[in-house]
Amino acid sequence: MSKNYGTKRVVVGAHYGLRDWLAQRITAVLMALFTVALLVQVIFGDPIGYEKWAGIFSHQWMKFLTFVVILSLAYHAWVGMRDIWMDYIKPVGIRLSLQVFTIVWLLGCAGWAIQVLWRL
Repeated sequence: MSKNYGTKRVVVGAHYGLRDWLAQRITAVLMALFTVALLVQVIFGDPIGYEKWAGIFSHQWMKFLTFVVILSLAYHAWVGMRDIWMDYIKPVGIRLSLQVFTIVWLLGCAGWAIQVLWRL
């Protein structure tokens, strides 16, 4: 009977830790910069009203930037929720159901936000 101690170990898991960690940081920075830019326009501009708010989002570059931030938010939330489900929900069927529900919910929220954005 031999015991194997040392550097050989069995690595399990999906192996996308670095990619997800980096995606979380990039999307967080993008959302933070967008929030700061939006707050600067609102705080240092004229009093906010519908015309001013609609004017901020009327430019094509702002709609595109907002679209990218909406997608970033959805992906950021997906990575976080998927990690929570994988870490804390052990029964595979329940975990899969929660992941599918999360995907459907996030796609619905992103779709609704994009619809509101392009309606302006």
